[in-house]
Amino acid sequence: MARVLTPRSEDFPRWYQDVVAKAQLAENGPVRGTMVIRPAGYAIWERMQAEMDARIKAAGAQNAYFPLFIPEAHLRREAQHVEGFSPELAVVTHAGGKQLAEPVVVRPTSETVIGEFMAKWVDSYRDLPLLLNQWSNVVRWELRPRVFLRTSEFLWQEGHTAHATEADARGYARKILHEAYEDFMVNVLAMPVLCGRKTAQERFAGATNTLTLEAMMGDGKALQMGTSHELGQNFARAFAITYSSRGGTEEHAWTTSWGTSTRMVGGLIMGHGDDHGLRVPPRLAPVQALVMAVKAGEGVVEAAAKVRDALHDAGVRAALDDRVETAFGRRAVDAELKGYPVRVEVGPRDLAAGNAVLVRRRDGSKQPTPLGAVVAAVRSALESDQQGLYEEALALRESRTTDVSTLDEAIEAARTGWARLPWAAVGPEGEARAGQEAVTVRCLVRPDGTVPDREDEPGLVAILSRAY
Repeated sequence: MARVLTPRSEDFPRWYQDVVAKAQLAENGPVRGTMVIRPAGYAIWERMQAEMDARIKAAGAQNAYFPLFIPEAHLRREAQHVEGFSPELAVVTHAGGKQLAEPVVVRPTSETVIGEFMAKWVDSYRDLPLLLNQWSNVVRWELRPRVFLRTSEFLWQEGHTAHATEADARGYARKILHEAYEDFMVNVLAMPVLCGRKTAQERFAGATNTLTLEAMMGDGKALQMGTSHELGQNFARAFAITYSSRGGTEEHAWTTSWGTSTRMVGGLIMGHGDDHGLRVPPRLAPVQALVMAVKAGEGVVEAAAKVRDALHDAGVRAALDDRVETAFGRRAVDAELKGYPVRVEVGPRDLAAGNAVLVRRRDGSKQPTPLGAVVAAVRSALESDQQGLYEEALALRESRTTDVSTLDEAIEAARTGWARLPWAAVGPEGEARAGQEAVTVRCLVRPDGTVPDREDEPGLVAILSRAY
């Protein structure tokens, strides 16, 4: 039988494109750099949204919505911000058949428009902290698009907050990093992420500090999964976000912003996928167990439906594949491509013996299971394989992270994985030289792996890698 996917070891980028297409996750849109997210891909994004939204709200933020169009003048009020985004901006100059008096920008991010409204909504210290989040689309004109990873339009959440003190803003940026983002990525996506501080060169435009979560993909490259930024008082000064303090003085607020996007779907594919397609972690999977009727007759379809119902009643997200007119082998390959964590196959022979066959996507194992024990076996497999996927990803990262002592060694190690070396051995000059070799400093961490407060802390460790 012809192979379904290009092997990862042969051509990892082609394998990725094959999975996106053949698992029916997304397609390129009619405008270069845009994408159409198909139902299978959007179901995964909806699950990501739900899990993330719950964590964001638990951190105290409230959802709102702000306009797609931003006056160009708003962006120019924060010079560093607009300078950072200028190459990526989509600008509207005509509308309604006429040239606009003032061009408007399709939002690349919303610090400026939200800053304007924060200035209206904040009067005194009693109004702080103001904690906002929105789920929306943004547009950043992408020169080298790749579905989910880099597209001109993508979906995301962006949080924006205002605080009375720098310490409160810094604490909240870290709270989001760890309690919302890291918790979700580790415990739902089953992805070990390294939390660290971006260098000044890699910092978000207009920020005073950028915190990041980096994950290793199956080919050893890094993917930035999310960021949380301290904006200092830069935007507060530009947009007059001020408040009356307890002492009656007028003070500028301290602001943050933070975001994750549909890039996480690309990370899911490249972080967990294998040569058979997707492997979706059970806690994330829209369908955790697919019950498959092998063929028609002998009560097979009816028995499969009862198994599906029993799983559903036990709290498992289960679906029934009763398309018995389609060859079973073809359906099984399709199920592997789409990464359902568990398949429960119900066929005439197994049914006659009072069994079904439990197939686990993580390792491909097959186990005949008494019908009365299917629910317990599925729940056990889901929990075990959630942890198993995390451990596999962590083992990959550890095996392909190399401790080195010089920049040249780091650049060489970054050909196949991550390099770890003292930041003092790199510095801004070394960072620029690594960039010429398509190697970036992904983040800075303390020797114990924790996130530093300052870039100039002694003994910091730099993580270098090629990246998506």
